[in-house]
Amino acid sequence: MNSLFPESYEASRARFLRDVELLRPKWQSTRLESHPLKDYPDLSMDWLWAEPQKKENLIIISTGEHGIEGYIGSAMLKLFMDEFAPRINVENTGLLLVHTINPWGMKYSRKVNENGVDLNRNFSYNGKFDPSNNPYFLKLKDFLAPSHPLRSFATETLNFAGNTLKALIFEGASALTYAALLGQYAEPKAMYYGGAHYEEETEVMIGLLRQSLEQYQTVVHLDMHSGYGPRYQMSITVVPREPLNSAELSAKFKYPLVLRGDHKEFYAINGDITDYSYQLRDEHFPDKHIFACALEFGTYGDSLLSRLRSLRTMIFESQLYWHGAKDKQTETKVRSEFSELYFPSEARWREKAIADCRQAFNGIFSAYHVL
Repeated sequence: MNSLFPESYEASRARFLRDVELLRPKWQSTRLESHPLKDYPDLSMDWLWAEPQKKENLIIISTGEHGIEGYIGSAMLKLFMDEFAPRINVENTGLLLVHTINPWGMKYSRKVNENGVDLNRNFSYNGKFDPSNNPYFLKLKDFLAPSHPLRSFATETLNFAGNTLKALIFEGASALTYAALLGQYAEPKAMYYGGAHYEEETEVMIGLLRQSLEQYQTVVHLDMHSGYGPRYQMSITVVPREPLNSAELSAKFKYPLVLRGDHKEFYAINGDITDYSYQLRDEHFPDKHIFACALEFGTYGDSLLSRLRSLRTMIFESQLYWHGAKDKQTETKVRSEFSELYFPSEARWREKAIADCRQAFNGIFSAYHVL
């Protein structure tokens, strides 16, 4: 089971390119396309188009929008190509498989891209990146975006605990969650920075989403993520624009955990790729059908302490990248925590993640009658 999880960006990409050839006998019009990054031409977004005889349904699987999460995404893409692609109805169902939207982030184990932008806060449909969109972030900026080198891990943790307590007392838990996770367009050297314009990778994906809706009647888009949610139960998360509620989707897919991406069930996001897909459909392709969701593989857990640990990990990693650390031990500890947040090493966790993804694939593809 662990063999599904790649050791590096290069190993993951090589496997994807090799496996594409295995699909050619089934989809004779298969074609591979790539987009090398402008400033890092040795790193590229790669995707496969597999066209059916009649273009009715399209399955999109995208991975690595948050670079470091591309390792889990790569494993799930491999699972799909090995077990599900051979069962898809080639007469009326095509594939668009995207190997890592954010290759720089995957290569260097960062969540953001080469410009420090969180790509899943960069799909602002109206193209506006308003620095005042998140007033709670601006209020808590000194806490969420420290501008000094990391001191010892213990000292920084003590400081984090004090700041967290102050934020919870004076602003409340909801405001802290909103400030940290919604996304912000004010501070480039902070987590969840959504950028000042569309990033190169975003523009490529927007083009692919538009092509998909132009050519197919029904589009099912699954975007792979990790980090938040219960440790041993993957969540299917949908944006509020999805017309069915979480209970209805859970029944439809025969999957136990479906969450709506709002402050009641999960958390709200600005500039989310799946939300962009719904808006694109609504404005330009109203006669088309779309279902878009994130498969979110929880890692630390969903208790309050686990969520605070996630927040601490995110703040420290960003602080380390922009301002460094005063000692090697702290740097190593922060990098280790960050890796465990988005790419857990535990064998039991990985086995359960694969089992959950298999169940979700079965449920979703059966519901859309593409198997």
